[in-house]
Amino acid sequence: MRTIRDAVVADLSEIVAIYNAAIPDRLATADLEPVAVESRTDWFFAHSPAERPIWVLEIDAAIAGWLSFQSFYGRPAYKATAEVSIYVAPSYRRCGVGRQLLSYAIEQSPSLELKTLLGFIFAHNHPSIELFDAFGFQRWGYLPQVANLDGVERDLVIMGKQIQLSVKQESREQGRAGSS
Repeated sequence: MRTIRDAVVADLSEIVAIYNAAIPDRLATADLEPVAVESRTDWFFAHSPAERPIWVLEIDAAIAGWLSFQSFYGRPAYKATAEVSIYVAPSYRRCGVGRQLLSYAIEQSPSLELKTLLGFIFAHNHPSIELFDAFGFQRWGYLPQVANLDGVERDLVIMGKQIQLSVKQESREQGRAGSS
């Protein structure tokens, strides 16, 4: 059985283990050394289930992957924009975990008042680019040779997708803009 739920602090060690498992591949993160659970505690608590959640996907009670939303650029005008990060445990890669998490993120974005989703993906990370392509993300930016992974300069692709808000959310947002 597959279940997506809000991450809880008890999940943090597994979230970090999945993240650390991605580091040696040099595909999904610019970290070069494993991170400690303690170093991710502030990051974890900076996420709010109501605005910038971290979700885990469980398969038969095992965490198979996780997704987080990160505020973009940290300025109020970008409140409706978030960066999406997805990490999948090695034994669950190519099993649809990333696809299910990204689908859920897109579906839930209007309830989080998100209008724009971004993915920052290394250009050589073909599986992630294909995943985001499959969900209608477009290439909005290309930063050549901005990362150095073991002496190899790597490019970064910025992928974006506009999310349609419901009529109710649209009118609520317009009401807020009018009262400002």
